[in-house]
Amino acid sequence: MTAADGAPRTPLAVDTVLFDVDGTLVDTNYQHALSWFRAFRRHDITVPVWRIHRAIGMGGDQLIASVTSDEVEAEYGEALREAWTEEFDEVIDEVKPFASAHDLLVAVKKRGFQVVLASSGKAEHVERFLHLVDGADVVDAWTSSDDVENSKPEPDLVQTALDRVGGRSGVMIGDSTWDIVAAQKLEVPTIAVRTGGFSSAELTEAGAVAVFDSLGDLQDALDGLLTRTDP
Repeated sequence: MTAADGAPRTPLAVDTVLFDVDGTLVDTNYQHALSWFRAFRRHDITVPVWRIHRAIGMGGDQLIASVTSDEVEAEYGEALREAWTEEFDEVIDEVKPFASAHDLLVAVKKRGFQVVLASSGKAEHVERFLHLVDGADVVDAWTSSDDVENSKPEPDLVQTALDRVGGRSGVMIGDSTWDIVAAQKLEVPTIAVRTGGFSSAELTEAGAVAVFDSLGDLQDALDGLLTRTDP
């Protein structure tokens, strides 16, 4: 475990725990990066994979312009998103849950928190990954990019996730800087894990209140991090 500078000295009082999915509960970030690289190459656009990886965590409505330009988004955006879906579906069978993903969800739920998946992924992918982590009977609700006009780093998904369960105070569990940016816009703190390939320094500088190397480490520290309030 690596506690971020400014980690909470007392547990965060919340009623709802929001989980990102891709890169947090399931190991997908590198498949996403390569799928985007291949989608761009279909249109003779070359974006370094490392740069794409730094944008993973954004929704597809935000990522293209972020790693290329508004002009590329305007001309090729829809075609690139379709190509990305085709490329990602070719490798989706490779995706596996991170160790302790199911156990962490259960541990949070048993402590009385509402559990919501706040994902910017496509609905069919979120459903697949929900079953992959055996979470259908654990989570109270979930979101996808289909539920909002703008995905991360805009805060729409975070707000929608809270609204789904009537949450008044929440904490985000995520792996990317974009999870943190989206949550901060609603003054929702983020506890980060390094499972998506972002460094502790990047996550801390983005505003994470604590950073953990694994979901298991986070589970072991739950009681010192969170305390439940009534929704």
